[in-house]
Amino acid sequence: MTNSEMSGSSPFKMRLVHLDLKGAPPKVSYLSEVFPLFHALGANGLLLEYEDMFPYEGHLRLLRAKHAYSPPEIKEILHLAALNELEVIPLVQTFGHMEFVLKHEALAHLREVALFPNTLNPHEAESLALVGAMISQVMELHPGARWLHVGCDEVYYLGEGEASRRWLRQEHNTKARLCLSHMKAVACHVLARHPATTPLVWDDMLRAIPEDQLSASGVPQLVEPVLWDYGADLDIHGKALLMEKYRRCGFLRLWAASAFKGATGASQALTPIEHHLRNNVQWLQVAASGPADMLQGIVLTGWQRYDHFSVLCELLPVGIPSLAVCLQSLLHGGFTEDVKARVENFLGISSLEITDLMSEGAGSFPGSDILALVTHVGLHLRSSVDTLLERDSLLARWSTLVQELEAALHRVFYPDAVEEWLEENARPSLQRLQALVQDLREAAGAGPSPSPHSGQDP
Repeated sequence: MTNSEMSGSSPFKMRLVHLDLKGAPPKVSYLSEVFPLFHALGANGLLLEYEDMFPYEGHLRLLRAKHAYSPPEIKEILHLAALNELEVIPLVQTFGHMEFVLKHEALAHLREVALFPNTLNPHEAESLALVGAMISQVMELHPGARWLHVGCDEVYYLGEGEASRRWLRQEHNTKARLCLSHMKAVACHVLARHPATTPLVWDDMLRAIPEDQLSASGVPQLVEPVLWDYGADLDIHGKALLMEKYRRCGFLRLWAASAFKGATGASQALTPIEHHLRNNVQWLQVAASGPADMLQGIVLTGWQRYDHFSVLCELLPVGIPSLAVCLQSLLHGGFTEDVKARVENFLGISSLEITDLMSEGAGSFPGSDILALVTHVGLHLRSSVDTLLERDSLLARWSTLVQELEAALHRVFYPDAVEEWLEENARPSLQRLQALVQDLREAAGAGPSPSPHSGQDP
């Protein structure tokens, strides 16, 4: 039975898995392993948030991360997605969350507020030229994309720059109008050059704008808003009312956005599945109570950092059981015993725990070894260091396990992501343990103990 046959009961025609590549971006080899699983679980699209992993060229080359995908790698990702019937929607930030662009000295003059690199100054002609150039390069590698997500969420400090303050002193000018005018300019830029591509925007900057202003702006004819809420206790009625408001303002299509990971804590290491299941099931209830004919689909977001400068939250392999539970529940209209059995079968997990953290030997899906080892580190490393049982053998045991995890991570992620995760979640405790063992050995008259890092710098 195909996904399209199975999804007869799902109100979401499109079910996109969001890959947030601004932290711990997976190697293409790992994507080749998980895309078939995404498809099997019921996904039929991907929202690819490239950020600095896109191979920008020319004057934008400075935006590239150290391990940015190459153009052939992007083509391979798109080929793998097509093989697995996953439609790709690229995401390019064009307003807020511009840290990866505006942190560079050469572009810092385009910040809304000089101190903060997150928001673009919408008054500068160069700002639109910059995002236009980014969009052109991304679209060149995504020919035929039916949608392009242009971000526009969490536009912090909007209206607080000098140019904005001058503009806001003029009659009838408001922050809402400023926001809508930039959104409109970006959307018009996309549509002028790519008439078959519809721009998507996150909806948080639109929610509070009065209906008459939203209707008069022309924005509803140009973009499709993505209503996002990652909470475990959605205001279902409020969401249905918001959908009705957007309909009255002239938006023809809407998307929902839930989360399968990365939404319950900036430095979360293990995914609380129950939270995300509740979130997705409540989105099913919103879909049932809102104007159904408007819903284009749902994006299951999987944030990897809260912003460009934030720490890593749960790694992609760690979130896969949660993704499986959420996708299957969206596909079959809820989480029944039958759905639970299906998920266990897909993941090779004998007994899926929704309320507790995963068991440490969890699964046979791609990256399940990382989940098992991360779970072990998360549950036991700190506590075992604190209790400091069997001093020397404890150090040896944890050193070995962390080395095993490091090797597993290197298979899926680039070296800087591996280093960052270990520095954040494992090395500080290991270093404390090593220092303590060394002190105890020296106090007992023995020599210094070997490093737990097998020769690597911390």
